[in-house]
Amino acid sequence: MTSLLKKDKHLWTWLQQWISPHSLRSQLLARSLFIMAALLLLIGILQFWIMESFLYRNQAKTMEEQLMSMPPVWLGSSSRGGATNNPFGGQSGSDPRGSGNRFLYIPDRSLALFDNQSGFEDIFGEDGLTAPRLTSVEYQNIADRINDKQHVPYRIITDNQGNEQLIVFSSPGPRNRGLPMVQMGTATKPLKDLIVKQLLIFLMLSLLAMVAGLVLYAKALRRTLIPLSSMVDTVQRIDAGSLAERLPSVQGQQEVDQLALSFNGMLERLEDSFEAERESKEQMQRFLSDASHELRTPLTSIHGFIEVLKRGAASNSEQLYSALNSMYGESVRINKLVEDLLMLTKLDQAPQQEQEVIQLDSLLLEMQPQLIMMAQERQVHLDLTAEVHVMADAHKLKQVVLNLFHNAVQHTDSDRGTISITLYAAQHKAELTVKDNGSGIEPEHLPHIFERFYRTSSSRSRKQGGAGLGLAITRSIVESYGGKITVRSQLAAGTEFTILLPLVKSEA
Repeated sequence: MTSLLKKDKHLWTWLQQWISPHSLRSQLLARSLFIMAALLLLIGILQFWIMESFLYRNQAKTMEEQLMSMPPVWLGSSSRGGATNNPFGGQSGSDPRGSGNRFLYIPDRSLALFDNQSGFEDIFGEDGLTAPRLTSVEYQNIADRINDKQHVPYRIITDNQGNEQLIVFSSPGPRNRGLPMVQMGTATKPLKDLIVKQLLIFLMLSLLAMVAGLVLYAKALRRTLIPLSSMVDTVQRIDAGSLAERLPSVQGQQEVDQLALSFNGMLERLEDSFEAERESKEQMQRFLSDASHELRTPLTSIHGFIEVLKRGAASNSEQLYSALNSMYGESVRINKLVEDLLMLTKLDQAPQQEQEVIQLDSLLLEMQPQLIMMAQERQVHLDLTAEVHVMADAHKLKQVVLNLFHNAVQHTDSDRGTISITLYAAQHKAELTVKDNGSGIEPEHLPHIFERFYRTSSSRSRKQGGAGLGLAITRSIVESYGGKITVRSQLAAGTEFTILLPLVKSEA
C-alpha cells in the first residue's frame, strides 16, 4: 500500500511538472499544440472550400457534357397516341413504352427548356427533381451569352421544395436549328455529404496525429531541453565558493550555447569582483595594520619620553632638550603620515583632480634650484624637450617630481651619486624619467613598489623617515591625470621611474 502511494505521489509530481503553466516545457508543448490545432483547422477550412469547388466544377462539367451530347429528339413532348409538337416548335417521338412520358429520364436530375422569350418547361415534372426557375431577365441574359458562344458558369439555387441544386445551362445539338436551350440541375446534398464525410475522416486523422504528436513531441521536447536542465542544475550548485565552475559552451544548440557563454562571462565578472573585493579587504586590513603600526611607533616613543620627563629628567636641561627634540621629530613624523593618509583618501574619493594646461619643461626648470639643493653633493642632470604641454595641476606635479627625486637622493651615494631627469614627447605622450645610479631594488619587490606602506630592506626604512606612502601617492596623482608610471631597476646599477602623460596643445 505504501509503495502504491509513493508511486501515485511520484506520478502526480511528474504530471504537475508537465502540466504546470509556469514550466517552459509545458508552455512550449501547449503553444505547439495550439499552433498545430490552428493549422489543422485552417487546413480543414481550406480543404472544405477546395473540395466543394472541385466537386461542383466537376459535376457542372459532367452535366454540360451530357447536355452537349444529348440528341434534341429526346427533349420533345409526346402523348399516348403518337407524336405531338413541342411548345418551342420541335418534334418529339412517341414513347416506346406507350406511357405518355418523354423518351428521356435521368435519375437525380432536373431538366427544363427555356428561351430568351420567357418560355420555360419543366421536362421531368413530378417524375424527377423539380427544376428551379429563374427570372425572365436572367434567362434572357443566359440565352444571349449562349448564343454568343460564351461559357455560362454554374449556379447554386434552391427550388420551390427547399432543395439546393447545382444547375448548368447549354444548347443541345446544332445551334443553327433554333432549338430551345436546356437547364439541367442536380441536388448538392450528395456532394456535401461526400465533403462532410471526407472532413470527418480528416478530423479523425488530425486527432490521431495530434495525439501521436503529443507523445512524440513531448519526448523530443524533453530531450531538447536536457542542456537547459543541465544548465539549471549547474547554476544551482554554484555559490560564492565555486565561482570557478563553468558551463559547457558547446551543447549543439545555438541559443543555449549563447546563454552558456553569457552566463560564463557573468561568472567570470563575479569571480573577478569577488577576487577584487577579497584583495581590497586584504589591502584594507594590511593598510589599517600598517597605519596603526606607523602611528603606534612615534606615539610610543613620545609616551616614553613623557614618562622619562615625569620621573625627573625635566630638571636636567640636557636630557630635557634631547627628549623635546626627539618628541618634536616624532610629532613631525606623525603629522607627515596623517597628511599622506589624507592625501590618499582625497585621491581615492575624487580621482579627477583640478587641471590646467602646464608647460612641463618650464615647471622642471623652475624646480631646478630646489632639486640641486636637495641633491647636495650629488650630480643633477636635466635633459628637457621644450614646449611640452600637459593637462595637470602644477602643485601636484611638483609633488610627484619631489617624491621621485627624494627617493633617488635617499638611495644614492652622497659623493658619487648621479640623478638625471629627462623629458621627451613622442606618440602623443609626454615621457618624464627620473633615473639614479643607486643601490637598486630587488626584482621580487618591483611588483609591489607602489603599494601603500610597502617597504624593501634596501629601498625604504623607517630610519630615513619614510612610511611607504610616497610612491602610492605618486601613482594616484599620475593616474588621476590619465597617465601611467612604471619602474625599472637593477641591483647596484640604479633605478629608473618613467611617467607617461597625455600631450595637449598649448593655449597660446
